[in-house]
Amino acid sequence: MPRNIELYRQAVTHRSIGSCNAAGRKINNERLEFLGDAVFTAVAADILYHAFPEKHEGFLSNSRSRVIQRETLNRIAIEIGLDRLVRAELRSCSHNNYIYGNAFEAFIGAIYLDCGYERCRKFIKDKIFKNHIDLNEIEKNDGNYKSKLVEWGQGHHVEVLWEVDESLTDEKNNPLFKVHAVVGGVPGKQAEGYSKKEAQQKASRLILRQLQYDKSFRNRVLSPHKESAEGEETQSVEKE
Repeated sequence: MPRNIELYRQAVTHRSIGSCNAAGRKINNERLEFLGDAVFTAVAADILYHAFPEKHEGFLSNSRSRVIQRETLNRIAIEIGLDRLVRAELRSCSHNNYIYGNAFEAFIGAIYLDCGYERCRKFIKDKIFKNHIDLNEIEKNDGNYKSKLVEWGQGHHVEVLWEVDESLTDEKNNPLFKVHAVVGGVPGKQAEGYSKKEAQQKASRLILRQLQYDKSFRNRVLSPHKESAEGEETQSVEKE
């Protein structure tokens, strides 16, 4: 049972509400979000480490990134019904797709302060991982789209790189990056993330889908290299 209910009220209070305590101090979930992010990341790393004893560091790191990414936390928040408790001025933050995921992190921070690390860890393991995170799916697909794109480029002998289109901050002054991948000199669709790594992963996923489903795009990437390869073969035959 919760001991300090005010912590949980604070966890679901977005700064757009503008609540203040008796001393006039603004109350919102940003500090709890900061704390919950660190706690959830640490517990997720611990769970993954013990769940996959044979996996290398790269797999563990990529798996943790998938678990703690904002899309995943937003989904979990909605699945556990936290979205129905969030207090926010929707007109001010309707563009913020991650408001519920941020509240989830704040909720974890509240549990940690109210109940301690061990009970918080038990909640994350027994209630969140067991019911809302599929470890089998994680093992099947580590989600490292950047590595997959590099492998694709190597297999087709084309250059792969990423370009940062824009670096800015969101409404909470968090860094935000807009990035697109380039394969064989052909740019893909733009993606954004709260780190360059996150944005590169998303951009890599987008361009991999283009390569898979957009035949004309794939031909644009590969046709110059086919022509080059055919030219080399012709020169080789003429020399012989």
